[in-house]
Amino acid sequence: MGKAAARLELELLLPPDPSVRRVLIYRLGSLGDTVVTLPCFHLIARVFPEARRVLLTNFPVHAKAPAAAAVLGDSGLVHEYMSYSAGTRNPLELVQLAWRIRRFRPDILIYLPPVRPLKDARRDRRFFRLVCAIPRLIGLPEDANLNKSLDRATVQNLIPCNPATGLNESEASRLARSIASLGDAAIDRLENWSLRLTATERATADAALGPVIGHPLIVCGPGTKMQSKDWGQEKWRKLLESLRSSYPRHGLALVGAREDHAVSEYVASGWHGPKVNLSGLMSPRETAAVLEHADVFVGPDSGPMHLAASVGVPCVIAFSARGFRGVWFPAGDRHQVIYHAVSCQGCGLETCLVERRRCLTSITVEEMADAVKRVLDAP
Repeated sequence: MGKAAARLELELLLPPDPSVRRVLIYRLGSLGDTVVTLPCFHLIARVFPEARRVLLTNFPVHAKAPAAAAVLGDSGLVHEYMSYSAGTRNPLELVQLAWRIRRFRPDILIYLPPVRPLKDARRDRRFFRLVCAIPRLIGLPEDANLNKSLDRATVQNLIPCNPATGLNESEASRLARSIASLGDAAIDRLENWSLRLTATERATADAALGPVIGHPLIVCGPGTKMQSKDWGQEKWRKLLESLRSSYPRHGLALVGAREDHAVSEYVASGWHGPKVNLSGLMSPRETAAVLEHADVFVGPDSGPMHLAASVGVPCVIAFSARGFRGVWFPAGDRHQVIYHAVSCQGCGLETCLVERRRCLTSITVEEMADAVKRVLDAP
């Protein structure tokens, strides 16, 4: 074992902190936002194994956006959930939230928000320390930085970029770095992405996969909750037709939200072989159990993409350039991400009308098919 590996093993075995009995974890978002935080959740559980861990998060804001509780389930990474309307300015709701937090009496706050202006972090520090009376805060920027007032676009442009790879720092890496004082989240280790799926969840997945069990498996999740991430159902249909021709022994499973069921039916209409459409029929955790059977996952930048990466499945992704290259790429090094850098990359738009999603529409079916081939034909 090399020195770096030995040091990592030592860091992962640091003694837990028994003095902390109640931990409040602040993380907003739904499926993908929760999955990329998994290494941090594992680190927190290692450091505070005896503490009551409560996740403060937002109510789902979209029909296709499952709550964090549906993602973490009974994993034991957190014990309870405290939800509120993110971005609220309602004084009554904020007072009620502060009362609930003070009633919990956390010894420590682990602060894991999305990228945001530093003035918002300064506001959050006042709320959690002065209003909620939390004595110890981990993850907030240093006081010197809190004097700066940067808008979201400026903050996004400050995301570190590796000149050797052209990739910006991933969200998982940024979150792990923000709480590095607790230890190393070791985001490159697959076990730190575990959802701790149960035997029941895996049995449910096995039963649902009935028609394709015994076949090598391609899983496709064509749906997305954002128009700016939508590659187009016609392209997905043509891609699956091409893959069926190239890999006739494979079965096909489709996953996604209930609202994606009809789209999944259409894109699989040219797949004349074993297939099953599970869109809307599985919980996020059961979907992860389905993905454990996959040889490859194909889809857009989405929650199922992050689920696939979390169980070690290589992904082939038609990736929108609404975000910077690498920030939301799936974790791991076996993926094929097709990302066309355009002049408007990093726009952050949920709906793209002026440019007509040219970052995505310029990705061809042939590019995606070749990327799947590189994955499935790899040794």
